Amino acid sequence: MATTVQVDEKTLQMLNRAKKEMHAKSHNEVIKKLLTQQRKTPRSMFGSNPKLDSFTAEDEADSHEL
Repeated sequence: MATTVQVDEKTLQMLNRAKKEMHAKSHNEVIKKLLTQQRKTPRSMFGSNPKLDSFTAEDEADSHEL
C-alpha cells in the first residue's frame, strides 16, 4: 500500500542525492536502507565495557535454564 509523506524541498534534494549515490530505485528504498543502517549496533559498541568479565560456560548454561 503506497502512501504520501510530506517533506520540505531540502529533504527532497537530500533524498534524490542519496538515491543516486546508493543506486536505489526509489525513495522508499533509500529510506529503508537508511533506517536499517540506523538500527544496527555499531561494532565499536561490542566490548565497550572493559570492566565486564567474559561469560563462563556455567554462566551460559544458567541462561538456558527454564
